[in-house]
Amino acid sequence: MMMFTTIEAPMLPHYLVFTDLDGCLLDSQTYSFDAARPALEQLQANHIPVVLVSSKTRAEIEPLRQQLNHQGPFIVENGGAVFVPLGTFGFPLERARRRATYHVIEFGTPYAMLRDVLKQIEEAVGTPLIGFGDLSIDEIMELTGLSREAALRAKLREYDEPYLVQGPDTIATEVCHQIITRGLQWTKGGRFFHLTGLNNKGQAALKLLHYYKRQWNLDGPSGDVETVGIGDSLNDLPLLLAVDHPVLVQKPDGSYDHDIDVPQLIHAPGIGPIGWNHAILNLLQLAA
Repeated sequence: MMMFTTIEAPMLPHYLVFTDLDGCLLDSQTYSFDAARPALEQLQANHIPVVLVSSKTRAEIEPLRQQLNHQGPFIVENGGAVFVPLGTFGFPLERARRRATYHVIEFGTPYAMLRDVLKQIEEAVGTPLIGFGDLSIDEIMELTGLSREAALRAKLREYDEPYLVQGPDTIATEVCHQIITRGLQWTKGGRFFHLTGLNNKGQAALKLLHYYKRQWNLDGPSGDVETVGIGDSLNDLPLLLAVDHPVLVQKPDGSYDHDIDVPQLIHAPGIGPIGWNHAILNLLQLAA
């Protein structure tokens, strides 16, 4: 069984991997990570932590962590919060509060506020905006292919409101403008636009990088950690900009997201977890 620990310093250079889930580590249709198992096992063998970074909710990510036997921190709802299991780091975490078995560092805007703003914008543009909060469980299942249990977990949102726009592209553009004028942000994942606060995946990843460098006694000027970030969509752009080795995997049709323009971007040769596996194994081979 795979197990990803966080305390022991990695072998090779100090590496830290941040990965999106849907369409990256997980197949976009089956949500399987089987194709990535060889790379996951190599990361485990070299004590390289894998941080899950997703638009998914905490309730969605927790069962996936059980399947992966993932022991480390994870980032939810497009950087809305970082969840750090108790005992991960040997020092107090600033700005953290305890929730159940986690220390939580929050960056996002409360979900109820995002829902209110989405309705204000809907009225301003005169076009229906369908948020996750408006959808039934059956509708979410139909739109996403999720099981009923997974759809229920997807509804347990705290920092991010996915939404659909009905109408031409000009309406979507106006909605994005309305969001920005209200001091919030928008991004886009595989199927949905997302309304968020002033948070993103890259900001949350950099906070965790700070903690890992301190844990490994590498937080001085001479300390260095090589970071890898893997994504497939626009909501991964802040993460890819924040890491040393940005990796873009192919979408189900074999294309790469044309909105991702990052220096030294690595185009993984494969769709979802197949590309993920290739990219990680290639990076590990170069580091050896």
